[in-house]
Amino acid sequence: MRIEIDRDRCEGHAMCEAIAPAYFSVDDEGTLTVLQDEVPVGADAEVKSATLGCPVAALKLV
Repeated sequence: MRIEIDRDRCEGHAMCEAIAPAYFSVDDEGTLTVLQDEVPVGADAEVKSATLGCPVAALKLV
């Protein structure tokens, strides 16, 4: 699986970072960085929770 960001939707709430800090980082200006694009088997539940936890649905797994 791979993480995709809709940058137009992302508002920098950092919910994804709170749930999966090894995969997401939000800086002081609210810019989201995906730290690891590919999601290995075993980490998919954590990353899926983080994407579903986005309040503006800016993240998805493909």
